[in-house]
Amino acid sequence: MASSPLLLGPMLRYVDERSASIWVETRAGGVVAVHAGGRSWSARTFAVHGHHYALVEVDGLEAGSELAYEVRFDGATVWPEQGSDRPPPVIATREPGRPLRMAFGSCRTSVPHDRSGNRTHGVDALRAFALSLAADEQPRPDLVLFLGDQVYADSTSKEMQEFIRARRSLREPPGKELKDYEEYAHLYRLAWSDDANRWLLSTVPSAMIFDDHDVRDDWNASLDWKRKMEATSWWHGRIVAGLGSYWVYQHLGNLSPEERATDPLWQRVASHDGDAELDLTQAVDEFAERVDADPTTYRFSYSRDFDDIRLVVVDSRAARDLRPDARGLVDPPELEWFDERLRGGIRHVLVATSLPYLLPMGLHHVEAWDEAISQGAWGRPAAWIGERLRQAVDLEHWAAWQNSFQAVARMIIELADGERGPAPESVTFLSGDVHYSYLAEVERDGGSRIVQAVCSPVRNPLPRVLRWFTVVTSYGVATPVGALVARSAKVPDPPFQWRTVEGPWFDNNLALLRDEPDGLAMTWHRGVVEDGRERDPRLEEVASILVPAARDKAITAS
Repeated sequence: MASSPLLLGPMLRYVDERSASIWVETRAGGVVAVHAGGRSWSARTFAVHGHHYALVEVDGLEAGSELAYEVRFDGATVWPEQGSDRPPPVIATREPGRPLRMAFGSCRTSVPHDRSGNRTHGVDALRAFALSLAADEQPRPDLVLFLGDQVYADSTSKEMQEFIRARRSLREPPGKELKDYEEYAHLYRLAWSDDANRWLLSTVPSAMIFDDHDVRDDWNASLDWKRKMEATSWWHGRIVAGLGSYWVYQHLGNLSPEERATDPLWQRVASHDGDAELDLTQAVDEFAERVDADPTTYRFSYSRDFDDIRLVVVDSRAARDLRPDARGLVDPPELEWFDERLRGGIRHVLVATSLPYLLPMGLHHVEAWDEAISQGAWGRPAAWIGERLRQAVDLEHWAAWQNSFQAVARMIIELADGERGPAPESVTFLSGDVHYSYLAEVERDGGSRIVQAVCSPVRNPLPRVLRWFTVVTSYGVATPVGALVARSAKVPDPPFQWRTVEGPWFDNNLALLRDEPDGLAMTWHRGVVEDGRERDPRLEEVASILVPAARDKAITAS
């Protein structure tokens, strides 16, 4: 579709019982229309830095309906592609009472799906899933949840570097990393233009949250890290472009129609009157600058209810409090918002956070110890070493923010013990980031089951030497040794113990969560190339786990 007016999309984003949101990027300004079931909905594009976007709000639908749709631009049909052999994209609204089926995962690099790309980055689990779905080999999920690192702004592919080189010298800062909005726009195009994944995103609703590589490795790891970045000649442009493009490409589609109606940037789009395209460039840049300077001015976190299942998606990057005397992975307003959503009367509570809340215990203790010495527990020389270590090996997960870890632990225990209303059957953290997958469970005698499910990466495997290092530092003797050094720095003990039930797995994976009568079923899937068919990987199950609804039954794997 090189000459098509449609550059990216359509992407089916927020969908509920009565409405759907469809996002596109177009080659020029104009009117985008969605046609389905004999009806039509349209929106005029808005511009940001010379790029053109539209989000079409499709409303008045019937619950539990499924409508094939097409997208037109200025009256001409641009999707589905002419001659496509894949099923037509559909808008499938939620049906009350239908069990939730959701895919999730994180960390996906965008390189070609050829022998070279598969050798260096592994087979794309998302593409394998898309091909399996297109072949009608499994039911379509209600949602695919991307838990961070949808794009890599700091570790770019050869294709991205070719684009950068055509604009500027790679010898000038920031070199091979992204510099501005134009480069972000091209990076998203590389990430979302693959034919199979593009079809998937046109027919399965998606939700997203960023992690560090969407902006830069260790983004907001500490105040020291931020000051170092702000001293460069290029960081301001990067963070403004990163946050602004995130709002356009990812966050806007996360919002329900009601939430969008209260968003200041969207209000400008919705209230724009006239035939001329609205240029939102200045407003987006000002928004990004404001959010970076004061994260409390905007919330990227969001929550959704699927009948009696609540999904809470937590921003664990932009909303940090970096002040040494008040360090928080989430700042006080964000923590209060999260606290309000942890209420009883929900059967399953899903907490989606890009960074695992429950790391393997050995690694948890090491990160907690590193935070303590970085804060001065062993004096100034040790603090300098701790800060260098934190930034060198990414010791900045929930464990390295003990104020936040302990506060959330108290909330989760209260919820699981029924102190916030009827206790749910389970509280499940869904995460990515670490480039290996596992399932952990908190050891408790009663109350709700508390588990951590990690699916990472979708496509960006750890080198084998780092896999060995991960196992050594996370499991076995690392747990008691880590606990010992943490106590030596006066780190408070966690309020509960947990253990890895299954894993780790180092494959490129996409996980699938299913609400079933006897509990939450989770499966991890990878892509497998057979007979040299690099672009047509087969989807293969890596692990299957049932988290039983009954607290007295053990988690089982098959």
